[in-house]
Amino acid sequence: MEFPVQTGNPVKTETACIVVPVFKDGDLLPTAAKLDDASERLIGQVIERGDFDPKLGNVQLIPFAPGVSAERLLLVGLGSRDKCREGAFRKALDAAFTALAGLPVDDAAVAFTDVPLPDRVCDWKARMVAEAAQRAVYRFAEFKSEPAPPPRLERVILLVSENGDADAAREGARIGKAVGEGVAYTRTLGNLPGNVCTPRYLAEQAEALGRASGGALAVEILDEEALERLGAHSLLSVGRGSEQPSRLIVMRYQGAESSDEAPHVLVGKGITFDTGGISLKPGEAMDEMKFDMCGAASVFGTVKSILAIKPKLNLVAIVAAAENMPDGRATKPGDIIKTLKGLSVEVLNTDAEGRLVLCDALTYAERFEPASVVDIATLTGAAIIALGHHATGLLSNDDDLALDLLDAGETAWDRAWHLPLWDEYQEQLESNFADLANIGGRPAGTITAACFLSRFADKFPWAHLDIAGTAWTSGKQKGASGRPVGLLTQYLLDREEEARSVENGNEL
Repeated sequence: MEFPVQTGNPVKTETACIVVPVFKDGDLLPTAAKLDDASERLIGQVIERGDFDPKLGNVQLIPFAPGVSAERLLLVGLGSRDKCREGAFRKALDAAFTALAGLPVDDAAVAFTDVPLPDRVCDWKARMVAEAAQRAVYRFAEFKSEPAPPPRLERVILLVSENGDADAAREGARIGKAVGEGVAYTRTLGNLPGNVCTPRYLAEQAEALGRASGGALAVEILDEEALERLGAHSLLSVGRGSEQPSRLIVMRYQGAESSDEAPHVLVGKGITFDTGGISLKPGEAMDEMKFDMCGAASVFGTVKSILAIKPKLNLVAIVAAAENMPDGRATKPGDIIKTLKGLSVEVLNTDAEGRLVLCDALTYAERFEPASVVDIATLTGAAIIALGHHATGLLSNDDDLALDLLDAGETAWDRAWHLPLWDEYQEQLESNFADLANIGGRPAGTITAACFLSRFADKFPWAHLDIAGTAWTSGKQKGASGRPVGLLTQYLLDREEEARSVENGNEL
C-alpha cells in the first residue's frame, strides 16, 4: 500500500473517496471546512439535520458531493472534542478504514492529520493512519477454497493542511507502512495452523527473509545436532516428544556504522503448537495453542519492519522453536534437565515449557555481548488474569530498560505495564532436587515465570514481555493481533535516536 502526502486544496483532490473526520460539536476541522464550503455546506447540513451522528466510530457515506472532485465523501465521527485522545483517534481510524475496505475503491484520501491531539504531532498521526489502513485490509484466507474478494484499497493519500508538516507526514507514513507490514507478517505467521507452521517452517521463513534482504540480514539455523553439541538440553527437552525437530534461529542485522557496536537482542518464544506435553491441556480452545509462537512471530515481524526502515543500529533476533507434544520420549513431570547455562531444572509441569526454551536462548544471547535483551513470549495465563487483553506484561532487571520499553509502547500505542521482579518471588522456584523448579505455584504466576528467566539473564540488561493477553483474539474474531511489533520497532528506533544524540554530544 502507498501513502503519498498532499498539501494542496482537498476540494480538487481526484480520488474515489475522501475520509472526513468530524466532531460532535459541529465545528469543522480545516479540510472538512474547505469541503463543506465547496459543496454548499453539504457536510454541515447532514450533521445539522441529524442524518449523521458524529458519535465516535460512526460512519456515513455521501455518494456525491457537488463542487468536490472526489467521487465520494465518508464522514467519520470523532465524538466529543474534549475526549479525543489517542484511543479515540485510533478507534475512528479503524472505523474509517473498515468502511473503506468494504467499498469498491482503489484509492482514498484521509484528513486525519487535522485532528488535534495533545502532545501528538503530524508524524505520529500519519504513522497511525498507515498502520490502521494496513490493519483494515489484512485478510487471512490462505486455506479457503473460495475466499471472499480482498479489499481493493491500495493507495491512501494523506491530506495535510500545513505545508510545513508535509515532511513529517511522509516520515510518519514511512514508519507506519513498515510497521504495518511487519504486523501483517506477524499475524500471518500466528494464524497459520500448527501442521504448516512448524519449527522447520520458521527456519525457512528466516532464510527467506535473509535472501530477500540483499545481504542486510545474516541467518544461522541451529538444528538438533548442533543444539546437542552446544548443550541446549532445556530447549531440546521441550521438543523431545514431537516428530517435528526443534530449531534455534538466529538473524543478524548490521545497521550501525561499526560492526563492533553492541547489538540489541530480541528473543522470541516459538512453540509452534503447545499441547501441554505430558501435563496435557484441556481440550477446549486447545486449537488456539497454535498462537503459542506469537512471540517468535513478533520477532519476525519486527525484523521485517527494521529491514524496511534501515535504522543505524545492530540487531540480533533469536527464535527458540519447538513443538510440545506427549509421547514415550516426552519430558515427564519430575524430570531434571540441564540448561545451556549449566543450571539444573526440575520440571514440575511440562506445560510451563516456554521458559525452558527461552532460558537456553537467553544464555545463547550472552555471546553477542548485547546492549540489551528483550524476550517476547505468550508465557502465562496469569498475565491475562492480571492485565486482561489490553496491556502487555513487562518485567525487567533494569529500570532504565523497562522505562524505555514503556515509553516505546506509549509512542507506538502498543502499551505495556510494569510488574515487580522482587527477590522475594524467587523463593517460590526452590526445588529439593535441582537448582530450581520450572514453576512457582499459582500465586504471581507471571512474576515467577519472569523470575525463572531472570536466572539466565544476569549478564546483561534484560526485559521480558508476556504477551499472552495481547498476541491474539479469541471468539468470533479469532486471530493473531500482530502485537507487540509496534512497541519493539519503536524501542529500536528510539535506541538509534539515543545513540545519535550521544554521538552528537547531547543528552536525551
